[in-house]
Amino acid sequence: MKFLDQAKIYISSGHGGGGCIAFRREKFVAFGGPNGGDGGRGGHVYIEGTADLNTLIDFRYKQHFKAKTGTPGMGSDMTGAAGEDMIIRVPIGTQIIDADSEDMLIDISEDGQRVLLARGGNGGWGNARFKTATNQAPRRANPGEDGEERWVWLRLKLIADAGLVGLPNAGKSTFLSAVSAAKPKTAAYPFTTLRPHLGVVDYAETARFVLADIPGLIEGASEGAGIGTRFLGHIERCAALVHLVDVTGKDPVEAYKIIRGELAAYENGLSEKPEILALNKIDAVDADTLKKVSKAIKKASGKTPLHVSGVSGEGVRDVLGEVFKLVDARRAAEKKEGEPEAESWSP
Repeated sequence: MKFLDQAKIYISSGHGGGGCIAFRREKFVAFGGPNGGDGGRGGHVYIEGTADLNTLIDFRYKQHFKAKTGTPGMGSDMTGAAGEDMIIRVPIGTQIIDADSEDMLIDISEDGQRVLLARGGNGGWGNARFKTATNQAPRRANPGEDGEERWVWLRLKLIADAGLVGLPNAGKSTFLSAVSAAKPKTAAYPFTTLRPHLGVVDYAETARFVLADIPGLIEGASEGAGIGTRFLGHIERCAALVHLVDVTGKDPVEAYKIIRGELAAYENGLSEKPEILALNKIDAVDADTLKKVSKAIKKASGKTPLHVSGVSGEGVRDVLGEVFKLVDARRAAEKKEGEPEAESWSP
């Protein structure tokens, strides 16, 4: 399945059905009168989150979503049927943004969450509604109310507990494939990863978390260089970032500074997230080189880097342990926030 994380769609709720002008005319009925019914309500447009989807690829082939129009009213005081609602199902983590104002309208964060996106128009009144003591034969009915229409952007932000960041070829995909069942493409050239990948990490029997691998950043990514920072939105919801630095690179310290600079330029709190710094590919250098690079990285970052190799597996458990501590802490905090406050007892 192709991955698509943003799409522009047109939505339109249904128009209300028109009211009816009718009069009761029956044999042997002494008194007739107006009996035109009201029109039916137009269909609403809802957005609903579902765990069955993980991409917006369906919206590449269909961009227009219109709810049904309400049925007009009829004689004998018959009200028209309401128009059928339109339900648009999107992956969890999708944000709905108004295309004109660029305001975020809805953030779908739960499975089954359903939100009204466009309200259908009300049905028009039939002439029976306008009967009064002084106007007993009204020949007036209202047309149905128009529905709402607008263009919106759908932007998907993956729900992951932790994210991998680093320069292209830092070994992020190899690390993800080593700790999970995910099989991202790996090769000895930059930008092998062109779209985000998710992997479920089973750290322990009862300790599991989701790790996201995004395409590598380069200097100037915040200004559009390389793939840019488009995919950084997928790690905005993460509890922690795993920053992998290639110890075999030409200048590991500069590589670290480039990524930190791009995270700060992107804003949205990424540079403030807890960071686990790790020197990757330690199986490819000798002990002296590793010690020298570690010392330089510690001086530049103010923290002692972990040592890891996605190929040999050395140090992987240490990195995962640090990640799970941060993930578990956030889960505990979110659970505490969701619990109702205990009411104080009084006799």
